[in-house]
Amino acid sequence: MPEFVPPATFIEPSAHGLVPNRLGARTRKLFLEGFDLHVDIGFHDFEVGSPQILRVSIEVWVDADHFPRCDTVAKAWDYDFLRQAVLRLVEGRRFNLQETVAHAIYDMIAARAGVVGLKVSTRKPDVYPDCQAVGVELSSF
Repeated sequence: MPEFVPPATFIEPSAHGLVPNRLGARTRKLFLEGFDLHVDIGFHDFEVGSPQILRVSIEVWVDADHFPRCDTVAKAWDYDFLRQAVLRLVEGRRFNLQETVAHAIYDMIAARAGVVGLKVSTRKPDVYPDCQAVGVELSSF
């Protein structure tokens, strides 16, 4: 944490009063994309005990009250939470299925205040030589 944190400032719309209501922001999305983790995952004998890359992507839609209009860390939705919480979730654990990992991540984020929509995907990029990846996705829509 830096020693000096400047005071929060309100971010005024640059075209205050000129943006039509129909163009007002209706959704607010934060995301963590292509997060590569080494996870002990899989149920085949050759997979057990041999961590594989699991690529995780998360999209979180939040309500207006939880999407800051002031420029301060204290009011922000914490990206570090997304990354660190996912790391803690998989660290030192073994999983048979991607579905289990995806559900655990999904439930953890869905329980946070302000979340109005969520999509979590996991994929294993190294399973088949002729496929980019195999994976699962959970979504609230």
